[in-house]
Amino acid sequence: MPFRARQRCHAALTGLAALTLAAVLATAPPAAAGAAADTWTEVGSDRADPLTESQGLASVEVPAGSPNRYTGIGTIPLGVAGRGWNHVGDPDTSYDGHYIEPYQRDDGNTKMFRVQAPDGRWSEYVHTLSAGEALNNSWVAVSPDGQWMLSGEWGTMNRLLVFPTPGVNPATSPSVNLPQAATVRLDRAVRDVQGCDFLDATTLLCSSDDPAGTLFGITKPLLRIDLSAAPGGTADVTGRVTALRQLPLRSACSGAFEAEGIDYDRRTGTLRVIVVSPGFCVLTDSKTYRLTRG
Repeated sequence: MPFRARQRCHAALTGLAALTLAAVLATAPPAAAGAAADTWTEVGSDRADPLTESQGLASVEVPAGSPNRYTGIGTIPLGVAGRGWNHVGDPDTSYDGHYIEPYQRDDGNTKMFRVQAPDGRWSEYVHTLSAGEALNNSWVAVSPDGQWMLSGEWGTMNRLLVFPTPGVNPATSPSVNLPQAATVRLDRAVRDVQGCDFLDATTLLCSSDDPAGTLFGITKPLLRIDLSAAPGGTADVTGRVTALRQLPLRSACSGAFEAEGIDYDRRTGTLRVIVVSPGFCVLTDSKTYRLTRG
């Protein structure tokens, strides 16, 4: 075949291939949200006790060799519950060993953050709600520098709240109100977030108990939130939300699962998330699932 003829033939085949590819892409279903952004694969699970391991969890780096911490209705001290703080959420720790539990009550206009210092002493920091702030206190996430703490509100929300970290940030004191310092403004709404943890200074991984699946096309999603900057107390930051996958939902019982707290252990690269089983199986096969990247 002459050279010019080969050129014309090659050009025609290239054009045909391009048209075919365009047609395939036009008719193919859209990729799952976040499919190309990040992949977390289940590598194991442990039974979650419904009384003491059903709300949240945190890995503790200081002192070395400390066991993981869990929260549930059975971990609320009687003295704390007696003062009306009847729900504990997903806790977190700073890298220097401060352990923080979020508490809520059924009425009033305050939230409480209970802090255990590395020397074992406990203190309580109370936050008076800002205008329009929801009463619930589901989770906390301490920034890697330790100075700032994020928290969220139940329901469909387009923001996260930023506080100075109680017991760590020198601007905090148990004797005065813990103020909201800033806001993370999300690019799209999230629903029923039960826990978040920092992957790095500007990335959060969050567990959502969303039962509807209308926001991301899946129920109970694992979310990734990429922040425009590390959170601080002087200015708001924005957050780009991506759904990475559905959390594991397995049980001998059928019905509604409940996604709970989440923890990322930077020492092992392990992500752990609690999923409470439906019905009677809440007692038998609720799980803390372990996932790793890749």
